[in-house]
Amino acid sequence: MPNNSKPQSVTYADSGVDISVGDRTKERIKFLAQKTFTRNVLGGIGGFGALFRLDLQRWKNPILVSSADGVGTKLKIAFELGVHNTIGHDLVNHCVNDIAVQGATPLFFLDYLATGKLDGKVAEQVVTGLAEGCRSNGCALIGGETAQMPGFYTDGEYDLAGFIVGAVDRDKMVTGAEIKPGDILIGFPSTGLHTNGYSLARKLLFEVAGYKPTQYVTAIKEKAGAALMKTHRSYLHVIQKLVAGGLTTGMAHITGGGITENLPRILPKNTTAQIETGSWPILPIFEHLRELGSVSEEEMMRTFNMGIGLIAVIPAAKFTRAKNLLDRSEEKFHIIGRIVKGERRVQYI
Repeated sequence: MPNNSKPQSVTYADSGVDISVGDRTKERIKFLAQKTFTRNVLGGIGGFGALFRLDLQRWKNPILVSSADGVGTKLKIAFELGVHNTIGHDLVNHCVNDIAVQGATPLFFLDYLATGKLDGKVAEQVVTGLAEGCRSNGCALIGGETAQMPGFYTDGEYDLAGFIVGAVDRDKMVTGAEIKPGDILIGFPSTGLHTNGYSLARKLLFEVAGYKPTQYVTAIKEKAGAALMKTHRSYLHVIQKLVAGGLTTGMAHITGGGITENLPRILPKNTTAQIETGSWPILPIFEHLRELGSVSEEEMMRTFNMGIGLIAVIPAAKFTRAKNLLDRSEEKFHIIGRIVKGERRVQYI
């Protein structure tokens, strides 16, 4: 017998997507984004496409430089600790570094936040970090997407990604093409893992060693979770000083792949980057991870940044000028190697 009863009305909320929660969240985060706006942002948050005016008085022959990235499994630590206000800052700084090493000034940023069920308070914390990151790097948070996908993400978890656009005049681009044997490699300290190597770090700390994120670890003199949640450093200001002074021919942001895989990305053919092991202090977190898993030196160097988040190539004739500039700016750095003739690779000596 057919069921002639009138079917019950089903709403989008019944499927797990509450549009009203999303609307309220967007209103709260709109204010955070607007605080990052520069005079070149046209319109506001909520349009189909974000609008940005390129200042052609500032850029004579502009080249746009863009990058997209995510935070990776560092998010897992944020979930366990319930700390969401620094993850956005991590993401912005990572993306800023990626374009700054090519000489670009960041202009604007867009984010993508996806979750199973939207928690307005968590989303607001995430966007707070994004806005802080944008303000500190002088770029505008002009748009993004907040997606609710029930059944796709575990309850209480989300994914975060971002997209950045910057600009540089063509004759100010830093490409690495002028790198040559004799150039000096200087490294700038990282704050910790930044946003890479977390799958291995989590396995070693939480599975092999059995630590809890809130547990104090004597070997690193802090709690495990706190060590892993240190904010990815932005190198924008030191990069801008080196570029403005014409003091660098190439820079590498040391992210996934470590020094081993990132430094060759800027090397011309027939050049090798010789890295002097022991020329900078290895952070305790990396030493402890190595010990926990008996991890080989090769594996460590191509997984983690090992305490160096940015490498700049300085022509030998300009090194004294670069050193004086960095000393005056109280920028810590280490001389970690040099460029020699050879195949395009990193050689540890």
